[in-house]
Amino acid sequence: MNILVCVKRVPDIGAKIDLTPDRRNIVTKNLGFTISPHEECAVEEAIQLIEKFGGSSTVLTLGPGASEEQIRDCMARGVDGSILVETDGDEWDPLQTATAIVQAVKKNGDQPFDLILLGNESADSADFQVGTRVAHGLDLPCLSGMKDLEIQGNTLVAKREVDDGWEVYEAALPVVVTVKEGINLPRYPSLRGTMKAKKKPVQRSTPQRIGPGLEMVTLKHPPDTGKEVEMLGEGPQAAPKVVEILKSLEVI
Repeated sequence: MNILVCVKRVPDIGAKIDLTPDRRNIVTKNLGFTISPHEECAVEEAIQLIEKFGGSSTVLTLGPGASEEQIRDCMARGVDGSILVETDGDEWDPLQTATAIVQAVKKNGDQPFDLILLGNESADSADFQVGTRVAHGLDLPCLSGMKDLEIQGNTLVAKREVDDGWEVYEAALPVVVTVKEGINLPRYPSLRGTMKAKKKPVQRSTPQRIGPGLEMVTLKHPPDTGKEVEMLGEGPQAAPKVVEILKSLEVI
C-alpha cells in the first residue's frame, strides 16, 4: 500500500496573532508553527495503516522552505518519505493549493498512491475545500469528515459520525479521504525517530502557480468577548446556586 498524507504549516493557535499594517497578513516573527489537529490524526492514520498492511507512507506540504520543520516532525513520528512543494511563503488559496498537490501527485506517477489523506480542514483558514478539489483534479472519489477507516482488500470502508450513529461508506481504492480529529490518538515523535528523520531526504519541487480563485480582502480580529465572574456565595450558602447552574447546563 502507498499512502500520501497532506499537511499544512499553520501558526500555533495558542499564541497571540498580530496583523501587518495592511491587514492582509499575520506577523510571523515571534510565532511558533505546527500542523492542524485534524492533520496530526491523518498522519497517525497513515502510519497505523502502513504498520498493519505494509507499504510506504509519504507526507506532502505546500509552503515555504521553513515547512521542512513540519515535514521532519511527521517523519519523526513514522512517515517514510516526504515531498516539499516549495513556495515563496505567500498564502495560496484552496484552488491554487489543490492544483499544486495534483501536479505533485501526477509527477509521482511511477508509484501511484492507493490512499490520499488530508485533514478535514486546516486550523487557520478552515476552508474545507482542498480535499474535495484534489479528488476532483485526480478524478477520484472523495470521502470527507471520516472518523474511522478500514481497508478490506481493494476497498476502503469509512465511517462518518452523525448525531444518531454512523454513516458507513465504501469506495474502491484509490480514494481521497479527509479525516477529523478523534479518529485516533496521534503519537509523539520519539528521540530515535527524530534523529532518523534528520537524515531522511526531502524531495523538493517548485509548483506552477495559477491565478487565484479567491481574493483575500482583509483580515480582522474577532471582537473581544470579555470575561465575567459571578460570586455565588461562601460555604454551604452557595450550594443551591451551584445546583441551579448545573441543572441549567443539563449536567444533572
